Amino acid sequence: MLLMAGYLWIWHSPELADLQRWADQASHHPAVIVSVIAIMAVTLAIGLPGSIGLWLIAPFYTPLAATLMLTVGSVVGALGAYYLASRFSDRWKPRGLTRNVMGKLEKRSDLLTQCALRVLPGFPHSVVNFAAGLLRLPLATFVMAAIIGLSAKWGVYSSAIYGALEAVETEQAVSPSVILPLVALTLLLLIGAWLRRRVAAHGHPLG
Repeated sequence: MLLMAGYLWIWHSPELADLQRWADQASHHPAVIVSVIAIMAVTLAIGLPGSIGLWLIAPFYTPLAATLMLTVGSVVGALGAYYLASRFSDRWKPRGLTRNVMGKLEKRSDLLTQCALRVLPGFPHSVVNFAAGLLRLPLATFVMAAIIGLSAKWGVYSSAIYGALEAVETEQAVSPSVILPLVALTLLLLIGAWLRRRVAAHGHPLG
């Protein structure tokens, strides 16, 4: 929410009107689209957050297009992290949350469990990616869960950001189409933070 407020205050100031128009035009160039997706994939592959991709994509594209781009970038990044972890699994000694997630996935790594971990924005995806790679979980299930979970999460993010920015730009009253994605995002953040604390403390969300 703080990032959203900061973006609205800075980006939509009159002094940046020309820069905003240029960015809106440039953002739809194929080279820009490919570059942003690649940046997101690389950052996620090495364990960094994918937030930079979100703020480079969601404000400039419709929720459907943004969700597709974010999902492609994050799934490619997840595969990169998976292969990186599996390659160095013999020399990698995980600790903390990564070790607890590994314990959880050793006991239960089905599609629904992995999707649940993916869809919650408060839960670090790099931990899931590295834990899956270290355990060498079945790649087909890993990729399917990443596609389903991440597309659902990015859909909520993209709708919330796009709806809020569109309401500000057009000076329209806040409607349910703007409020509902923000409420859904808030709930996901709270549940994800709770789940992360449970796994970090007990290695199991219900333990």
